[in-house]
Amino acid sequence: MAKPTTAKIKLNSGGGTGFYYVTKKNTRTMTEKFKVRKYDPVLRKHVEFNEGKIK
Repeated sequence: MAKPTTAKIKLNSGGGTGFYYVTKKNTRTMTEKFKVRKYDPVLRKHVEFNEGKIK
């Protein structure tokens, strides 16, 4: 079987609240770690979310 092109990743909040988003990433085109600014409802503002593994 072929390896799937997308992988599920967990976007952990940089604010230290423990909040996270789950999304998919194309592993062939995006080989580096994923960083994006998104809304953290615990802090009620936009913060940077970093890629982490889903256990």
